[in-house]
Amino acid sequence: MTLYLKYRSKNLDELDLTDVSESLKKIVSKKSIPHAFLFAGPKGTGKTSAARILAKIINCQDLKDTKPCDKCGQCISIINGSNLDVVEMDAASHRGIDDVRVLRDAVKLAPVSGKKKIYIIDEVHMLTAEASNALLKTLEEPPEHVVFILATTNPEKLIGTIRSRTTLIPFRKASIPEIIRSLKRVVDGEKIKIEESALTLIAEASDGSFRDAIKILEQLTAEEKELTEESLEEFLFKNKSFDLDNFTKLLAVKDLKKLLSEVEELGTKGVTIENFLESLIKKLRSSLLSKVGVGNDNLESLSKAELITLIDLLTGAFREIGSSPVEELPLELALISWCGEDEKDDDESKKNKSKEIPKAEETREEKNDKVGSETEFQESLSGEILEIRDDVWKNILALVKPVNATMEALLRAAKPISYNGKILTLGVYYKFHKERIEEARHRKTLEEIVAKVLQSPTKVNCVLVEPPPKKIVEETKIETILTEGKDKDIVEIAEKIFSN
Repeated sequence: MTLYLKYRSKNLDELDLTDVSESLKKIVSKKSIPHAFLFAGPKGTGKTSAARILAKIINCQDLKDTKPCDKCGQCISIINGSNLDVVEMDAASHRGIDDVRVLRDAVKLAPVSGKKKIYIIDEVHMLTAEASNALLKTLEEPPEHVVFILATTNPEKLIGTIRSRTTLIPFRKASIPEIIRSLKRVVDGEKIKIEESALTLIAEASDGSFRDAIKILEQLTAEEKELTEESLEEFLFKNKSFDLDNFTKLLAVKDLKKLLSEVEELGTKGVTIENFLESLIKKLRSSLLSKVGVGNDNLESLSKAELITLIDLLTGAFREIGSSPVEELPLELALISWCGEDEKDDDESKKNKSKEIPKAEETREEKNDKVGSETEFQESLSGEILEIRDDVWKNILALVKPVNATMEALLRAAKPISYNGKILTLGVYYKFHKERIEEARHRKTLEEIVAKVLQSPTKVNCVLVEPPPKKIVEETKIETILTEGKDKDIVEIAEKIFSN
């Protein structure tokens, strides 16, 4: 048995988060226990342990105050996971409407031997919309013999009506002293000799998770590591498999080639981009806070404004990892955007692009109105005008789609008009599409991808243009207007946007 399971809290007094313990004690001391709880908080903070303790309290045959006996048949079977009246369900793998329908049928049955039937649903936010609505029906009119304990790391993803029908018990990240206290329980039980400073290092590395802290301790003892502060620092550094200090130095000097090389090497070291970005953002955050007088982890090589920009770029990349076809792509785009501000245009790249002779059908004043300002218009016309070939534009669309499908749909009702090496001007057929593309989050995504494809930092400006001419076909003396393929896109786009 792993140490985390062996030393899992057995009653409310042993819960590592004292505020959660006190809240539950007050609730269960009353005669009437709520029919539904919502345990919400970060991973590894004791939500499942608390749920099982609550199940024991409800069904214990020899309960004393709020403390289960851990000796009766109900307590022992709950501890062993064999109690027929306590059902644990993982919503991450049982998230469909059919799973909840089975649950709805099962809750109607009376308990086998306990006072109540208790359903513990972990990661409940993973249920589909249909399944969530089906669960809501049960929560609205639950049988008297049923108690639901819902657990989630993302309560904001739950529909509001479910949240409103539960008693919320908020869990939070553990503090360093709380994690050290939890570790000492394990250390004393296993008779492990370890320095106090080493316990502090483990607590800091666990990021507020009791479970992660005990896992680190267990690995150290399994590998028979010397449990001193010095050896532990070396162990934790090696297990990171990346050098954040070196990476931040490269960020400061905007060495794009070395940065991209470092990102490529992460995969060979077995490091996920998500974990790397999380550590990097935390380091930059600490430095930013130090610059406003909180803490002392200051990076002298980066200014406060630079840190804000970097954190914004990297946070955006972190959010997009899950929907990216290539895990490294969002980070690579963020790095290109960060370093691109100071990079010079690649003259050799420009020579390989074919020139286009602009044939403007509109007056300068008309275009100026559409671009939005005299300055932007002058920039879009200045410099060498380069052609964006169809295959290049299709490549841009192909890269946009997996990152933001709505954006790709909007762009199919647009076309490149001009590109001068710095600004790409898009002609958009409809005002609605133009407004959506110009939204900050959409524009940022597009500019990052365009910069990657064109190998140059690029801003995107949008202007309204007439859509392609419609075909007119005469059939049985009635003129029927057939819309071209690109015009049909407006229906598809609307469906994508408003179906979300």
